Amino acid sequence: QVQLVESGGGLVQAGGSLRLSCAASGIIFGLNGMAWYRQAPEKQRELVAAIASGGTISYADSVKGRFTISRDNAKNTMYLQMNSLKPEDTAVYYCRAMGTWGKGTLVTVSS
Repeated sequence: QVQLVESGGGLVQAGGSLRLSCAASGIIFGLNGMAWYRQAPEKQRELVAAIASGGTISYADSVKGRFTISRDNAKNTMYLQMNSLKPEDTAVYYCRAMGTWGKGTLVTVSS
């Protein structure tokens, strides 16, 4: 059974940084693509960044140049480094793999 646990969210001022982590179990980590999504209040969940099993990375236009997705296969953990945060980045951030969602971690960016 795949389990995903996000951590690292919190309150940060605009311009600040946070690093989110997604600890995975129940999957062969390096053989599966993974992704970060976010959902802001009253908005649809949207894809933020994805990393394919082969390492190909993609980002939403809104976060390009500010966010970096990475993974540590030895630790079964995926990361999202978020820099130059903006109030519009405020959302619950979720990781996803093999059709499974984590419960999310809240990021709040104050202006």
